Parts: sequence; structure tokens; C-alpha cells
Amino acid sequence: MWVSTKAQYGLRALVEIGRRSGEAVPLKDVAERQGLSQHYLEQIASNLRRAGFVRSVRGAHGGYRLARPASAINAYDVVTALEGSIAPVSCVEDDHVCGSQSVCGTQNLWFRVDAALREVLGGTTLADLIAESERSEHARLVQIEGQYAPGL
Repeated sequence: MWVSTKAQYGLRALVEIGRRSGEAVPLKDVAERQGLSQHYLEQIASNLRRAGFVRSVRGAHGGYRLARPASAINAYDVVTALEGSIAPVSCVEDDHVCGSQSVCGTQNLWFRVDAALREVLGGTTLADLIAESERSEHARLVQIEGQYAPGL
């Protein structure tokens, strides 16, 4: 399975929007903070809105906010909404039908890979990703402060 930039950027955008605690976040802000193309992000946000992860807010203070709690959104649902199937090979997604089943020595491997992907992505909520992002940012800030205040 190859995760496209659409899924990667979609998750990053959701983390950025989720970090703002219910405030409407303009895509321009998300694009700038994440270093992403605003035009591409607009396409992704449209998909995220249709999938029910975000809702748009119009007006001068408009933007996007989460449509449901971050704890109710998992990475598997986001990735599959943006990517479609995440199966590593076609025989895994086609109801386990394979013409080479009797001679294929790798089928069980691909089923295990698929199960692991589903477990990791399904067990990771947007709330988890937001918390990880905030911890990482805090650690970077502490490191930067330490560089400018030696001996403290």
C-alpha cells in the first residue's frame, strides 16, 4: 500500500484544524503552517467535508472545523475516505479471491500486512494525533529555548 499525499495532507490538515478547539480555521492558515499547497488542500478539504470529518463555516471568520469530536475520528476512516482501499495487494481486497491461491506462498503475509494496517490506523484517533503533535511542538520549543538560554 502506498499512502498518497492526499491522505497524508488530509490527516495533517485535520490535526491542524483539531488543534484549534472548535474555532473555524481558514485553509490558508493550515496551508501556511503545514507548508502545503492551498489549492491542493482545498480539494482535500472538499473530500473531508463530503466524508463528514469537517464542516465549513462561511463569513469573515470562516474556515473549517471538525464535524465531530477528534476522539470519534480514526486514521483508518480518513485514509480510506481519501484513498479508497488500503489493501497491500489486490487479492486481499477482492474478497480473498485469487487465481494463484494454490501456488502463492505470500498470500498469508499480505493478509497479515492488511490486518496490521487496519489495526494501527483504526486504533489511532485524531485526538491521539493532535496530542502527539502538541507534545512534539512542546519538545521543539523547549529545545529552542535551551539553545538561546545556555546554562539555565
